[in-house]
Amino acid sequence: MKKISLSLFALTAFSFVALAQPGSLDPTFNPGLGTDYSVFTTALQADGKILIAGMFDAYNGTPRNKIARLNKDGSLDTGFNPRILGELGYVSQIALQADGKILIVGMFLNFKGPTRGNVTRLNANGRRDRRFKPGDGAMVSASALALQADGKIIIVGEFTEYNGISRNRVARINANGSLDTGFDPGTGANNTVLSIALQVDGKIIIAGNFTSYNGTTRNRIARLNADGSLDNGFDPLAGANELVFTTALQADGKIIIGGSFTSYNGTPINHIARIIGE
Repeated sequence: MKKISLSLFALTAFSFVALAQPGSLDPTFNPGLGTDYSVFTTALQADGKILIAGMFDAYNGTPRNKIARLNKDGSLDTGFNPRILGELGYVSQIALQADGKILIVGMFLNFKGPTRGNVTRLNANGRRDRRFKPGDGAMVSASALALQADGKIIIVGEFTEYNGISRNRVARINANGSLDTGFDPGTGANNTVLSIALQVDGKIIIAGNFTSYNGTTRNRIARLNADGSLDNGFDPLAGANELVFTTALQADGKIIIGGSFTSYNGTPINHIARIIGE
């Protein structure tokens, strides 16, 4: 009988291992009902907890307005409950600072009361960081952000001003939320910027639905210098024929882009491409 029990245990263990193949669902992560609507962005904390944000209003049946934190096993961290006010709105990206504070951008006007204009920062416990003061922020919406090593933050999106100052779809803000006026994009992008990536040399890749930057033709992808001016040494020529939604930088400087495009610089290529960065 003992031999049979041991054999069954071994068979069960073997079956579990055999089923847990790369690419399969992790059975130790159980979100239950999950969210009631889309999750657009995630971030992993140093302690293994998981930040999620998007357009949802609940997680596993518990109210959570657009942002939540999960434990390692997928259960809701009930001690973390920030609130974006209003029925409309979403969070498009979250990013973690080295000190554990949480930057969020999207489309929301209020965050637990004060106007926050689509960009705000939370303390690690989910409470609003009162030292971060964006004023009216980025109007109409912000799509993505990138955190520089010096603590400054570059934001991109659909906005045409930041706290009342003209900034067309690209802006850099200081660590306290104020506009960094030393970063000057000129007339900026002529349509929505959806993605941003920082190179190690401080130059900035932006991509989206624009066809010019500061009056110079740039079809849906461009590279900026650290001061916000256009890098004329990076010329995609005809560029992408439709939207670029996402970008990623390789260690060798090459750039992966994904989107709804079907050609790049006149060459047929469907929705994903790699381009030379240098």
